[in-house]
Amino acid sequence: METIFGNLQGLKSSQLKQLQRLYHQRIPGDRITTPEFSQRLAAISTEVNQPVCAYINRRGQVIRVGVGTPRQTQIPPMELPRYGAERLSGIRCIATHLKPEPPNEAALTAMALQRLDALVVLNITGTGFTRRGGGATGYVKEAYLAHLTPQESRTLITSPAVPKVGESQIQTPSWNISPPLDLDDLADQDLVDLVENLEAEFQREFIAQEVDADHDRVLIVGVMTSEMTPLQFQDNLLELARLVDTAGGDVLQTIQQKRSRIHPQTVVGEGKVQEIALTAQTLGVNLVVFDRDLSPSQVRNLEMQIGIRVVDRTEVILDIFAQRAQSRAGKLQVELAQLEYMQPRLAGRGRTMSRLGGGIGTRGPGETKLETERRAIGQRISRLQKEVTQLQAHRSRLRQRRQHREVPSVALVGYTNAGKSTLLNALTNAEVYTADQLFATLDPTTRRLVIPYGETNEHQEILITDTVGFIHELPASLMDAFRATLEEVTEADALLHLVDLSHPAWLRHIRSVREILAQMPITPGPALVIFNKIDEADSETLALAREEFPLAVFISASQRLGLETLRQRLAQLIEYAVDCG
Repeated sequence: METIFGNLQGLKSSQLKQLQRLYHQRIPGDRITTPEFSQRLAAISTEVNQPVCAYINRRGQVIRVGVGTPRQTQIPPMELPRYGAERLSGIRCIATHLKPEPPNEAALTAMALQRLDALVVLNITGTGFTRRGGGATGYVKEAYLAHLTPQESRTLITSPAVPKVGESQIQTPSWNISPPLDLDDLADQDLVDLVENLEAEFQREFIAQEVDADHDRVLIVGVMTSEMTPLQFQDNLLELARLVDTAGGDVLQTIQQKRSRIHPQTVVGEGKVQEIALTAQTLGVNLVVFDRDLSPSQVRNLEMQIGIRVVDRTEVILDIFAQRAQSRAGKLQVELAQLEYMQPRLAGRGRTMSRLGGGIGTRGPGETKLETERRAIGQRISRLQKEVTQLQAHRSRLRQRRQHREVPSVALVGYTNAGKSTLLNALTNAEVYTADQLFATLDPTTRRLVIPYGETNEHQEILITDTVGFIHELPASLMDAFRATLEEVTEADALLHLVDLSHPAWLRHIRSVREILAQMPITPGPALVIFNKIDEADSETLALAREEFPLAVFISASQRLGLETLRQRLAQLIEYAVDCG
């Protein structure tokens, strides 16, 4: 028996049968509708005294019948046969309306969300009427034909990626609504010609945007709660945009919402979910990234309602780590972190949203491996934990050997992209990979460094280690997985805390690093604060930093400014740390 969707309360069995018989109707493939089908739909709607919608595919088959408005009866994104900014869904909707007015915005928005070939709204009379000069009784007073229209491509790509709080950057879809039509005029409309012309325009528009096909087209969603200030919120969104860029995505737009508390099912409210879905459709987005961690049920709910992949901040960071890890230890730790993160998220992911297409959130173990090893994933995690523990023991032996030789060690710590690898290269002439990206290097790198020692300025050899960059709210799974690089921090005699002074949130970065260091199982040694990139900071920021941190060292690693002062202060730090130890 064919299913009827929507509000069925109060309907008689005879009325349900009339609705079910609509599934047996066929419309000519080149026609939007016929007068006979429209009148029959309107007659049923009059009898049940509710709007009725019939969804028809391009073969003229009725595939869905719903009691309610187009907004109330719309097809879930996951059930649509086609999806994409460059084409339509292959489905049209014939809807009745109880009031004599053009299609309202809710109906047009539903059309845009489903990317319908067309939307026909039949305004019904309520009781039927006799045509002038006699003839058959009819129920349709007038009809409206609506369809999407392409926008100029330059209006679709937005810049900057993150607007100020309170500003709206949402792109609205463009549509065309006909004047009132009678059923004969409506029946004369050529559906094939309409759809082919529209999809050709959409295709040209899509190509004109010139976005690399290998890059995800990303929509960022930020939720501001009462716990954060507007400045912190903007910093989080800017950082997330940098993370997406580092992971290989193109941020097309940012949607923001201010809420007193997070919605338990979808993070944002129902209206905002619809806005996200509509914006994603309008821009041709293929990935939505939230600025906070999402529960497995929230991801499933959002993907079902939006119709495209949804990931959170942690998954973007994990994806970057999967791309950047080079050593065996790093790769093991990344896989362990990804498996622990994905384990509670396995249910339903393979059925609802395929992750086999590639892109952000798909690198690493991959969907196929996770699905085939579903029952054994716990064993895999246990094996990885044992291997990581063995590597941890190996690193411990290396450190003991270094300590036996009485070679002091220093760990470089700091927020990601503060310039730690650049400083290591400048001090030791190493060739560690550097880039203006978040998490450019992941694996710890240790190099020898000769510094002046004591009053006689004799040369002393120390070991300096570049560690993984910290980040605000570093995911717990990464804290556990990257024990090896973090152990270099706890076992070092002293720390060099590098700060990017050119970053607007440098004070917050200092607090974030100190919070992570405070969580270490072993209290790290004394730390020297080093402000980097002074050549890019303004005079007011420099003055504030000197006032707040009078013992700090100010350098530019890329320009090799202040390095001699740093060597001398480093020698004093080592002497103090060794004497105290």
